Amino acid sequence: MQMQNSEELLWQGQYLSMVKRGQWEYVKRMNISGIIGIVPLTKEDRIVLVEQYRPPLASRVIELPAGLVGDITGQEDESLEMAVQRELQEETGYVAGRLQRLCEGPSAPGMCSERLTLFLATDLKKVGEGGGDETESITVHEVATQEIAAWLAAKEREGADIDLKVYAGLFFLERNRG
Repeated sequence: MQMQNSEELLWQGQYLSMVKRGQWEYVKRMNISGIIGIVPLTKEDRIVLVEQYRPPLASRVIELPAGLVGDITGQEDESLEMAVQRELQEETGYVAGRLQRLCEGPSAPGMCSERLTLFLATDLKKVGEGGGDETESITVHEVATQEIAAWLAAKEREGADIDLKVYAGLFFLERNRG
């Protein structure tokens, strides 16, 4: 079956499809309008990270709060900012008084067509516990920015994987301060 832009559909599941363009096979996520990542920074200069088990890696992963945009039935036209607030509250229990768009780009360009938009979230207000929705089991961590490198190294020694987007978020956080 041919798709637009000379893509051949190889397989389609409920959320993902595998396509081929020329000799290149890759994954496309269906039924979303974007992907967001969040760098939440508290007034006490603590970065809020999440930890959850990720089946593809068979390990716990330290990540920035993140999520899909437009994936909820009836909310397909939600803005990136609305998705940031929804995912931030769902995963961490915080809402942001201020959002700043940091960057946008591909998350894994050799494997999938996804593009991630990264936001800085500040003026945070705790409104709940976080932990994710009924399909997730998320642990929330608040780490002082001056201790983050040592904390991440300790989590790695404990066997956790660190999503490289955490380091990208820290880069943009430091860049915004300078």
